[in-house]
Amino acid sequence: MELNLNRVDYIQVGVTSQKTMRLLPAQGRKTTQKVAIADHDGILTCFGIKKGEAVPVFKTLPGQKIIRMDLGGAVGSPQEKIFVCSGSQVRGFTKKGKQFLTFEANLTENINAMHVSGADLFVCASYIYNHYCDCKDQNYYLSGDKINDITCVSSENLTRLSPVLACQDRVLRVLQGSELAYDIEVPGPPSVLELYNKTRGDELLYGTTDGKIGLVQIGEHSASSKWEIDNDKKKGGILCIDTYDIIGDGVNDVLVGRDDGTLEVYGFDSSNEPTLRFDHVLSESVTSIQGGCVGKESYDEVLAATYTGWVTGLTTEPQKAEAGPGDEVRMSKETQSKVEALRAELEQLQVKVLQGREQYQQTSQSSTAVSAVPTFSINDKFTLCQDDASYCLTLEVQTAIDNLLLQSDVPIDLLDVDKNSAVVSFSECDSEQPNGNFLLATYRCQANTTRLELKVRSIEGQYGTLQAYVTPRLQPKTCQVRQYQIKPLSLHQRTHSIDQDRPMNRLSLVGQFSFAEIHSWVVFCLPEVPEKTPAGESITFYFHNTFLGTQLEANYCKGEGHFRSDNISTISILSDVLSKEATKRKINLNISYDINDDSVSHTLRMIHPKLEFQLVLARKVQLIDALKELQIHEGNSDFLIPEYRNILDESASLLEEYKKQPAHLERLYGMITDLFIDKFKFKGQNVKTKVSSLLEILDNYDLNSLLDFFCEA
Repeated sequence: MELNLNRVDYIQVGVTSQKTMRLLPAQGRKTTQKVAIADHDGILTCFGIKKGEAVPVFKTLPGQKIIRMDLGGAVGSPQEKIFVCSGSQVRGFTKKGKQFLTFEANLTENINAMHVSGADLFVCASYIYNHYCDCKDQNYYLSGDKINDITCVSSENLTRLSPVLACQDRVLRVLQGSELAYDIEVPGPPSVLELYNKTRGDELLYGTTDGKIGLVQIGEHSASSKWEIDNDKKKGGILCIDTYDIIGDGVNDVLVGRDDGTLEVYGFDSSNEPTLRFDHVLSESVTSIQGGCVGKESYDEVLAATYTGWVTGLTTEPQKAEAGPGDEVRMSKETQSKVEALRAELEQLQVKVLQGREQYQQTSQSSTAVSAVPTFSINDKFTLCQDDASYCLTLEVQTAIDNLLLQSDVPIDLLDVDKNSAVVSFSECDSEQPNGNFLLATYRCQANTTRLELKVRSIEGQYGTLQAYVTPRLQPKTCQVRQYQIKPLSLHQRTHSIDQDRPMNRLSLVGQFSFAEIHSWVVFCLPEVPEKTPAGESITFYFHNTFLGTQLEANYCKGEGHFRSDNISTISILSDVLSKEATKRKINLNISYDINDDSVSHTLRMIHPKLEFQLVLARKVQLIDALKELQIHEGNSDFLIPEYRNILDESASLLEEYKKQPAHLERLYGMITDLFIDKFKFKGQNVKTKVSSLLEILDNYDLNSLLDFFCEA
């Protein structure tokens, strides 16, 4: 069934956080619903739509930034009470705007996730879960990793309300009281949870930061996965999910909002598999999404709130404009009056802007002038992409971006991003100087660009800081700096398990260090490790290298640490960095190694398909210009052998692939060289003089010759 939705922009509030807009239950069968939305100014706004205009119901005074919103009420009655959380405080409002609850959760950190069910209030800070019933403390749980969201499932199959935590370590944790009942492994860090059946159900939807969606059925002692949608088209991460029958086939559809502005509707076919029925791209991230009836009675719509506070509807109501004589568009009187009102409002705003500029010029030139730097919000994200072993840096600003300066004190490559329309220019760097730069790049943005997406690739073993200087189109000129750590093992990603049958190398550390100290060293070395020291006396983490596919196991406790990897270079980097960190704190380490020679050939075989592909690609790209000249000279390519004709036919895709992966071949050469040096370093031999011979073999690459060279050297 084809779905046609038309966009309508209703209102703009302040900057919004994830899940801070909800639709209040309808008062009658066909009546429109009211919208409640909260922003970073601390204002809770409730409004309805009459004749296409937003009509306020109530608006609270500004206050502390509102992070989450939920609806509640007595069990079995309409869920029309509005709950918002700011800092560690939860407030409750009636649908008319009267405040009836102020509850201080007494948490040391700010609340970042909340769920309300009857008299039960569930709140989460970064690592802490608290359950209150009638504002009295009931249950408490300390999570092993950062909590991103919470909801509760209930059904006939479950004896009680079961809270489910979405945690950064790719796990959903199902609780019973203050204890962990069991956990569910999911394919990415879950960012949002939503019940498929809102009233009562055990089917739970989740969305991940890397753009995957799934449905799991929660049982008393275990869970089963129903379906999963992969992010094949490399769209943004999931920020919000809702369910609503927008298609009108009697089955709830899944509504999805992503951080790249994509809004999607998934319907279900006869086999109960979700299929994409509609998508629409907004210019900024979608923080909240709801299905309901808002703009006009009897017309369903998908309502979305964006980062800068726009409330936008995608309605099933057909557009009224019709083509008339001379292809002019006839507008109804209602639309004409609306256009005239908007023109009048625009003129008033232009007058206000001119008056404001004049006033600013006068005050800035007076002897008592005080410099006032305008403040602005930045929503940023720096995440490792598993598919291409690169880091994606997303910057979203509440106003248009003028320019962005990227500075790095560590070697990194900038990769092309199709969505990015900014003009980039590079400055010369002097990396030989102390604290020198390896990268200085400036992005000049087009007008009205509020969101930039960049991709960088780092080199493992080289670590430092990437800094982004963001300058918006504001007067007076102002700039904010964001810093991102490039870690020593930056291309490693957390995983649930590793292959124990691979040939492994071991690094063991023994010394007078605490559990917290060695954990801080691991946090410094590896991404996706929780900052907080884990509960218990020891911990084990598993990682895989997104570039090579090698793996790492880290197991440590007070006074002892053991690290196992099938890549000698990983062990070498860890050894260097950990010993350096211990030396800084004047801690003596007893370091021992157990090197498995079979791991070297194993790693080379893992590199082989990547290296072979890049060598073939580079050879083909080198031939393209010469083949094109021959084709022009001869008038056609019929005289060429089939292999060369294929290169000409695929030249556009070959060049695009080559452009996507700058310095890819050099990276692989560098990894093989490091592996060669590291292998003999652990044997006490310096083989740097033989590197030139290794590079000769790589230039005439053959896997067996390379393996023989590693054995004979």
